[in-house]
Amino acid sequence: MSKFLIVGLGNPGNEYAGTRHNIGFDVANALVHKHGGTWENDRLAYRAVIKFKGKTLVCICPTTYMNLSGRAFKYWQVKENVPIEHTLTIVDDLALPLEKIRLRGSGSHAGHNGLKDIQNILGTDAYPKLRFGIGNNFPKGMQAEFVLAKWHPEEITTVQHKIAKCVEVIESFVSIGLERTMSSVNTYNFKNEQ
Repeated sequence: MSKFLIVGLGNPGNEYAGTRHNIGFDVANALVHKHGGTWENDRLAYRAVIKFKGKTLVCICPTTYMNLSGRAFKYWQVKENVPIEHTLTIVDDLALPLEKIRLRGSGSHAGHNGLKDIQNILGTDAYPKLRFGIGNNFPKGMQAEFVLAKWHPEEITTVQHKIAKCVEVIESFVSIGLERTMSSVNTYNFKNEQ
């Protein structure tokens, strides 16, 4: 039976719930909820195990805070004996507009502290990532406030639709693989769905 590690990035604590920076947690939670899983507070992360089409998905949301996400990633990857190409990290991305998501098998951290820590600990940027565009509609110097803020009311419908789509992307990734999933996902535009 194939095993996968699904890593939703975010920060633990109620003050971060529903913020742009926590979209990785939100997507992982939607995936676990859809497949009837339950979260437990485990070593360095909230963890849930679900089954999908004969595959085991170990889902984690690190409790290390964003800047130390690599510790949780590495611990669970080693403990569960999951090859790097069977991991998928879900992360917010300022460089992508709200209506876009991107799936890649590698790529730089682009200044994202969670990805930077994972890359430092793994010693490579060659691990699959699902980037959830959050846009960059903020005044100069206000990036931290923007990513740690909650979604605007007019964004909620798009965000909810994208979360559901990301769950489908994860299911596709574990069932038909990265390359075939990428070709359908990376051209997708949520503006066309409004």
